[in-house]
Amino acid sequence: MLPNPTLDKVQTLRLHGMIKSLSEQHTTPDINDLSFDERLDREVTEREDARMTTRLKAARLRHNACLEDIDYRSPRGLDKAMILQLGSGQWLRDGLNLIIGGPTGVGKTWLACALAHKACRDGYSVRYLRLPRLMEELGLAHGDGRFAKLMAGYAKTDLLILDDWGLAPFTAAQRRDMLELLDDRYGNRSTLVTSQMPVDKWHALIGDPTLGDAILDRLVHNAYRIELKGESMRRRATKLTTTGTSD
Repeated sequence: MLPNPTLDKVQTLRLHGMIKSLSEQHTTPDINDLSFDERLDREVTEREDARMTTRLKAARLRHNACLEDIDYRSPRGLDKAMILQLGSGQWLRDGLNLIIGGPTGVGKTWLACALAHKACRDGYSVRYLRLPRLMEELGLAHGDGRFAKLMAGYAKTDLLILDDWGLAPFTAAQRRDMLELLDDRYGNRSTLVTSQMPVDKWHALIGDPTLGDAILDRLVHNAYRIELKGESMRRRATKLTTTGTSD
């Protein structure tokens, strides 16, 4: 049995990795062979895993994707060298942005989530948001007093994903909110945007020439760009399933 005073002290310090190690002593014959450094390593690993789980939960990613699972065989225009460069995280350290464009179904959101997952693994805070839902949430927040708190939270998030940019034109209020959001993040935090609409159409989508210039200046001019192409991956998967089940 474990010495109760020792176990109580370890629990008080919330050393969960050590608690597991101590708890295994009476069931695992070789556990006593672990050195103090090895037990400490278990505690570090336990805490890192817990922080990783917390970051992923806060990110609310739409897909459980990772860079190691990217399919480079499909003809989508993916540049493996660029993906590896983005995977290094230097763009996040520099506070740069990323725009992933292309038609529906080619994997824009999946790729964004894979990069976000890598960011979580590297210790960055991440939040995934569909732009239409974000705009709706900010509109409601103006009326119930949550606006400042929401914006402060988004401003300090290391990587903010704005999915489905360009599904609808911006209203006057949405233009102002977007400019404030991007201005708070510019040069300090990274923003990842996915869109079916080409970047050269965004100015008209935003609507106001002055605010459009300001928004694009903070979002586009310091951004990496990935332009995916090809057939919808969902349609392709459907065809493969149909082909595979027919005789």
